[in-house]
Amino acid sequence: MIVRDKPGLWSLLFAMRGSVLPKILPHMLGFAAYSAILVAVDHLVYPLPHLDGAAFTVFGIALSLFLGFRNNAAYDRWWEARKLWGGLLADIRSLTREADISVPDPGARARILRLALAFAHLHRLNLRRLPLDEAAANWGGAALSRAPHPPCAALDAIGAEVARGVREGTIDGFGARTLATRLGTMALNQAGCERILSTPLPYVYSLLIFRTVYVYCLLLPLVLVGPAGWVAPLLSAMVAYVFFGLAEVTEELAHPFTITGNGLPLDAICRAAEIAVSPHLGEPAPAPLAPVNYFLG
Repeated sequence: MIVRDKPGLWSLLFAMRGSVLPKILPHMLGFAAYSAILVAVDHLVYPLPHLDGAAFTVFGIALSLFLGFRNNAAYDRWWEARKLWGGLLADIRSLTREADISVPDPGARARILRLALAFAHLHRLNLRRLPLDEAAANWGGAALSRAPHPPCAALDAIGAEVARGVREGTIDGFGARTLATRLGTMALNQAGCERILSTPLPYVYSLLIFRTVYVYCLLLPLVLVGPAGWVAPLLSAMVAYVFFGLAEVTEELAHPFTITGNGLPLDAICRAAEIAVSPHLGEPAPAPLAPVNYFLG
C-alpha cells in the first residue's frame, strides 16, 4: 500500500506512484479524441444532435450513486481484511506469551513460536498465490510448503507440539486448552481472509458499472458539443478520469491481498509479528519494513 504524507500541490498534480492514472489514461485519451472528432464534425461538416443537459445530469447522478455503493462494498472488504490480519497479529503475540507461561520446555516453545511465524508467512503467500519465499523458509516453511494447504499444516504442527507436551506431561490441561483456543482463533481469522479471497464482488456489478460508464462517456460529447465547443474534449477527459478512476480504485480495494498501491501491507504485518516473537526466541528483532518509494509491501 502507499504510505506518504499529505500531498502538496506538486504531488497532487504529478504523483504517479499509487495513482490509477496510468491505468485509465488510455480511456481518457480515447474519449478526448472521440469528443474532438464529434466537435469537428459538428462545427465543420454536419450539425450533430445536441442532447439535453438536464436529463443527462440525472443520468450522471444515478451513475455516481451506484459507483459510490460499489466503492463502499469494496472498502468493506478491504477493511474487514485489515481487521482480520490485525487479529492474526494480536493472536501471534498472545500465543507467544501463552507459550512462555504454558510450555516449560524451551525446545518445544521455540518450535511453536517458529511455526506461528511460518504460519503467518505461508498464509500471506497463500492469499497472494505466490510460491515459497525466503521469509517463509527462514521460519521452517520449506517443509510445510509441500502440504496441500501450507498455512493449515503450520497450525496442525503447532497442535501436534501441544499434544506431544500433554502426552509427555510438560503441558497441563489448562495450558493445552489455552493454546488450543488460541489456535482456533487464528484459524477463524485465516478462514475469514480466505472467504474474502474466494468470494469476489458479484461480476454483474463490474459489468453494469463499466457498461454504463462507457455509454455515459460516449454520449457526453453530444451534450457538451454545443455549449462547450472545443473545450468538450478536455471536459470529456476529466469526466472519464472521475468515473473510470473510481471504478479502478474499487477494483483494487475489492482485492485487498494483491501487491498493488491499495493492497494490504502483508509483508510489513508479518515483519511486525517477527519483531514481537524474536526476543522470546533469544534472537535479535529485525527492523520494521520501511516504505520503498512510498510503497509498503
